[in-house]
Amino acid sequence: MKDKLIVILPRVPYPLEKGDKLRAFHQLRFLAQEFRVYLFALHHGKLNEKEARQKLEPYCEELHIIRRNKAEIVFHMFEAWIKGLPVQCGYFFSNRAKRILKVKAANIKAPYIYCQLIRTAELAKQISGIKTIDYQDVFSKGVERRLQNAPWWLKPVFASEARRLKRYEHHIFEVFDQKTIISKPDRDLIPHPEKEKIHIIPNGVDHDFFTANNKVQKDTDLVFTGNMSYPPNVRSAEFLAHEILPLAHKKKPGLKLMLAGASPHSRVQALQSEFIEVTGWMDDIRDAYNRSKIFIAPMQIGTGLQNKLLEAMSMGLPSITSDLANDALMAEKGKDILIGTDAQSYADHIIKLIEDVGFANKIAQSGNRFVKGRYDWKEASIKLANIIRQKI
Repeated sequence: MKDKLIVILPRVPYPLEKGDKLRAFHQLRFLAQEFRVYLFALHHGKLNEKEARQKLEPYCEELHIIRRNKAEIVFHMFEAWIKGLPVQCGYFFSNRAKRILKVKAANIKAPYIYCQLIRTAELAKQISGIKTIDYQDVFSKGVERRLQNAPWWLKPVFASEARRLKRYEHHIFEVFDQKTIISKPDRDLIPHPEKEKIHIIPNGVDHDFFTANNKVQKDTDLVFTGNMSYPPNVRSAEFLAHEILPLAHKKKPGLKLMLAGASPHSRVQALQSEFIEVTGWMDDIRDAYNRSKIFIAPMQIGTGLQNKLLEAMSMGLPSITSDLANDALMAEKGKDILIGTDAQSYADHIIKLIEDVGFANKIAQSGNRFVKGRYDWKEASIKLANIIRQKI
């Protein structure tokens, strides 16, 4: 009989509009083949719970969706601040979840516990078993990068949160038996002297799903996808619209850009124009890739491996990104992917790909081979299962 595994997530991993939810969903699919999974997921806000349960229950022995209200969230954020913990750990904490976990875990008697993100670490502390935490990203570095461009009145808040996160990322290392993270560059940023012990578990791509449909007309030139309320994506969208696209228009006046993704921030919505389409949520994100000639992700802040790049390259789109994003991806520059360093270099890459179809096809094909050879959910999840069991 399969071993039992308790999985604790900061969000319900469906729908798949955020990177952490995408990672959790695909890991669940394959962990369910190795373990009897007991899933505990926190939730706040709107949710089609019936649909989420239909998608998740096939992979779970038990599924517990623990809802939180605004008053509870504000209280625990303030409590975390007083205790010197990161405020976001308070945001994702729940006394009700703590009680449910304590009671259920005592009955389940699972030998293994797997937590996603440091946001769930406080909930896992009370449970006995061999514990694995997925840092996934280095939150302290992400906040530090946002600090550089934050309004003056928010800088002290971001600086304080970055310090708290650094301390907590160090502390959590000692609490958990096994640790994972999404990429080597992220691991190198973890503030702990034994960070080399953290296992790298990259994201994958469902290559059968993310396959190009050549029958769809390509009616836009550039596409950038992602959760459009996420600050790094908001900033990238504005960089594209205000700096890169105007330079590209000097040589190709009619170029069109699509900003595709859920929950567009008001600043993203304001970018809508004759040449810029802001789609909002799309039932099938493949439509955005199929309609576009080039994928571009000029990421300037943020950490981790960008799922959007994996999807676009799997769909056969020639892709342009930043050194920051490619540090985690590790594609070969000029062969698998093109790298921009400033607005002009991004614009130059766009013009080159538009004017030289042979070159564009070469980059697209090489990028496609690269992601198919390196990024696979099944392979990554098998490794994760062995880490959870302490076989690695």
